[in-house]
Amino acid sequence: MAVRIRLKRMGRRHRPFFRVCAIDGRAPRDGKVIEELGYYDPILPETDARAVLNGPRIDHWIGVGAQPSDKVAVLIKKYGTSGTHLDAQAAALERLANARPTAPPPMVVAAPAPPEEPVAEEAVAEEAVAEEAVVEEAVAEEAVAEEAVAEEAVAPEASAPEAAAPEAAADATAEAEPAAEAAPETESGEAKDKS
Repeated sequence: MAVRIRLKRMGRRHRPFFRVCAIDGRAPRDGKVIEELGYYDPILPETDARAVLNGPRIDHWIGVGAQPSDKVAVLIKKYGTSGTHLDAQAAALERLANARPTAPPPMVVAAPAPPEEPVAEEAVAEEAVAEEAVVEEAVAEEAVAEEAVAEEAVAPEASAPEAAAPEAAADATAEAEPAAEAAPETESGEAKDKS
């Protein structure tokens, strides 16, 4: 069996992600693997943080005759046990760890006010009666004020000299009424005599 160290594609469409695997050379690209030896993420913004390999296990498989693919050979040269970019890789991984978004601090919310105690029905009834009494007093005061205004309006008319003239006219009318009553009697009496 010819063992190869190659990439196995993972991830979704338009978002590739690869695992570095020791796999049988006759197996399909995404088939069953013997051992997973690291990963390669080409989407990461930090170039040197894209590949993370398990160096001692890769050395073991190369030691027993496994052949790396072309792309994996480049990754082993840069990020393997004695890779040329190990220091840059460590710095890039640290920058990525620090640049990860963190959740905002929790908001401090004030404790809710205690609920008010339910008011007894008797207290509500007493308040309603008190309000009605206040309204009745206000209506009574308004009525008294209107009566006072009406009396003030009537009083000046009675004290005016013109008010005496209607009284005199009423007296004259009263004196004329008995005379008028007497006249029809005489007329009626005369009418009786003529018949």
